[in-house]
Amino acid sequence: MDLTGLLIFLAIGALAGWLAGLFMKGHGFGLLGNIVIGIVGAVIGGFVFGLLGITAGGLIGLIVTATVGAALLLFIVGILKKA
Repeated sequence: MDLTGLLIFLAIGALAGWLAGLFMKGHGFGLLGNIVIGIVGAVIGGFVFGLLGITAGGLIGLIVTATVGAALLLFIVGILKKA
């Protein structure tokens, strides 16, 4: 992966983490937190969408997949924190 690909990867992770933070808690988690949540969310979203037979196409599809996965991650973490 070259530098441009890495920067795009980090930007998508940050955007997805920020969006998921808005949807699930009403605020973001700071730049580093958003990137981590977005990247982990992208992995989770890709796995879940793969199980459902959905493929993400293009940049918007990648952002949607990462955001849905990040929101799912935050939802699961919220449940575990209450338990």
